[in-house]
Amino acid sequence: MNPYLPILMVFAVALGFVVMTLIGTHLLGPKRRTTIKDDPFECGIEVVGDARSPFSIKYFLVAILFILFDVEVIFMYPWAVNFKALGLTGLLEMFTFMAVLFIGLMYIFKKGALKWE
Repeated sequence: MNPYLPILMVFAVALGFVVMTLIGTHLLGPKRRTTIKDDPFECGIEVVGDARSPFSIKYFLVAILFILFDVEVIFMYPWAVNFKALGLTGLLEMFTFMAVLFIGLMYIFKKGALKWE
């Protein structure tokens, strides 16, 4: 017997459940569409303006940079846990890693990516 057969069976059952749920809600759900029902609703506040209005890309840039440096900090945690076991080689490698991060941060500051206007 194939050892992957139970995994494939669970996957097939899960996929079947998702497909049947989507089809069932589409067939059994109400079909009365009105302009009030089609309007977006956010905490009882009436919609004002267009949702596709342009705004500054600085927000996204700061968010992406935050995620980038936040993920890099995650790589420092295993090093800190195994600090003694890694010895001098691990220390030098981590200093190299942090130096590369610092150079990247200085590049970001030089380009003015974090300046709000």
